[in-house]
Amino acid sequence: MFDDIFFPHTAARYRAAPLLKQRERYLVHLKATGARRSTLRKCANDQLSLVRLLVLKDGDRVNRSQIEAAAATWSQPKGRRCDQTASPKTSSHFVNHGLRWLAFLGWLDQPHDRRHPHDAEVCAFERWLREERGLSTATIQDYCRAADRFFLWLEGRGTPLVDVGMTDIDDAVAAEHKRGAWSRRTRHDYAQRLRAFFLFAEMRGWCRAGLAAGIVPPRFMADETVPKGLPREDVVRLLASVGGDRPVDKRDRAILMLFIGYGLRTGEVGGLRLDDLDWENAMLRVRCPKPGRTHLWPLSQGVGHAILRYIREARPSGFGRSLFFTTLAPIRPLDRKALGKMVRDRLAGIGVVTGRRGAHALRHAAAQHLLDQGTSMKVIGDFLGHRDPSSTTIYAKVDLAALREVAALDLEGLA
Repeated sequence: MFDDIFFPHTAARYRAAPLLKQRERYLVHLKATGARRSTLRKCANDQLSLVRLLVLKDGDRVNRSQIEAAAATWSQPKGRRCDQTASPKTSSHFVNHGLRWLAFLGWLDQPHDRRHPHDAEVCAFERWLREERGLSTATIQDYCRAADRFFLWLEGRGTPLVDVGMTDIDDAVAAEHKRGAWSRRTRHDYAQRLRAFFLFAEMRGWCRAGLAAGIVPPRFMADETVPKGLPREDVVRLLASVGGDRPVDKRDRAILMLFIGYGLRTGEVGGLRLDDLDWENAMLRVRCPKPGRTHLWPLSQGVGHAILRYIREARPSGFGRSLFFTTLAPIRPLDRKALGKMVRDRLAGIGVVTGRRGAHALRHAAAQHLLDQGTSMKVIGDFLGHRDPSSTTIYAKVDLAALREVAALDLEGLA
């Protein structure tokens, strides 16, 4: 491995140093994740410095504070064969390299995060949601976060689960209302998820019977809010911002065109694979994790060209059949979180820093554009993958131009 990243005389020095197998095994792992030669060389150098500063031996246990102390010595002049003090960023990289290497070896002593006294119950709830209910990973995470949030709040009261009453649950939901950070819809979802947990807890005999039935989520109207899409001019500027020749620009342009052209969700774009592209028939297969179905869409020429350009010129090879990957090591498929962050960062780059700036804003913008063009609600619903027509009619509320025309009508003396 060292012969691949260093000149022969330097490689011999690295091979002669202690913990050869442990250092080399991690570098092979990094290379398999797509790390560049410069990154491998930097990491190999940091490994050797850490071995020297901590006098590491096979099987040693090391904690973060020891690595940070070594970094403090390493960052001083002469501490790393350099006459200058290392910058905070360089020292941080040294610490991160050490943490990842020792964690890879299983030598890192990591503090166990104490969440709350009912962590075991939440873990059992998670297994039930996955194995018995068959919910998606994202939905399970939402339910478990709600349970964790409730138990962290309950810990401050000192009330055990077996003694929890309706007053405690009502107070927990009311506490979120007092904070003022959640909308009525979010508080409604929080209560719904608590009801699911207490239904499970009742079946296990962990709490009083009847609690789940007594949880009444705060009321809200399904269409009380207006979808917050982006103005069409911002969408045009967003696409123009990814017209470069960098690999990341080619990737992001293909992704944004899927969001804008088809109104897809992040989970749908993140789940795309090479096999979902039927080039011969110009079709795109999309798995929809939210309703649990698969849709076929005609593959437009513009979107198809952007995807093909990314595959041919920028997509990493050898990392699986997923369509979209990170551009920097470790190379891995883009997930929902990474896709949402990409959209927010790209919008910030064109000066859109307020309002709804996630990928769902592009979905709303796509639907609103179709409505503005006179497309029927049925077609828009099919386009968005809605099963219930009421999910689509909400977009009619934002046809402000039509509302202004109505408001301008002469009431012929009835006013």
